[in-house]
Amino acid sequence: MSRKIVIDKHEGNTLYSVSVFDSYGTEHHLGYSKILSEAFHTHIEESAKKIWANEIIREEDLLGNAIGECVKLDEERGVEPNLD
Repeated sequence: MSRKIVIDKHEGNTLYSVSVFDSYGTEHHLGYSKILSEAFHTHIEESAKKIWANEIIREEDLLGNAIGECVKLDEERGVEPNLD
């Protein structure tokens, strides 16, 4: 995953939504704005730099992944997964 800044404006919407994604795909929503002024661009840039400087590696959920793989194998064999 790569670091990125996403500024979205949906059709018919009057607000811009600003999010920053770190190297691990974690989204950090910075907020909404009606106008993307130079000051707001500076705020976005500074916030992104702080987020990227303090990235945290997410721990992998090994048990959850193992259970998910077992369910997937059951489904491939045509067996109803039993999570009890």
